[in-house]
Amino acid sequence: MEYVDIVLKIIIGLSILNVWLVRAKKSTAWRGGNASNITEEFQAYGLPQWFMYSIGTLKVILALMLLASIFYPQVELIAAYGIAILMLGAVSMHIKIGDPLKKAVPAFTFLVLSLAVTFI
Repeated sequence: MEYVDIVLKIIIGLSILNVWLVRAKKSTAWRGGNASNITEEFQAYGLPQWFMYSIGTLKVILALMLLASIFYPQVELIAAYGIAILMLGAVSMHIKIGDPLKKAVPAFTFLVLSLAVTFI
């Protein structure tokens, strides 16, 4: 089970870092509304730009903590529960603006995977 835990942490952590650091200005099929980047996505949700930066910073920190928890298990619960809470918020935002459910699938998946990390 330890290997499954490590693999989940790597998948979650690297995926979040990819979204916020590599693909932030790129269009994906998962963006809320008709947004073509993260800034437009937060605008579609009716959220201010400062909130986008706050959430992005928090997600990057938590993703790094989750990756670090492979070697420092004492930060695992903070990172995994933090990511789960933020992913719950992401799912809620997709629902709030009436996105098709398929757009919420990545956020929901990472919510479930983050909770799985806490139980493994």
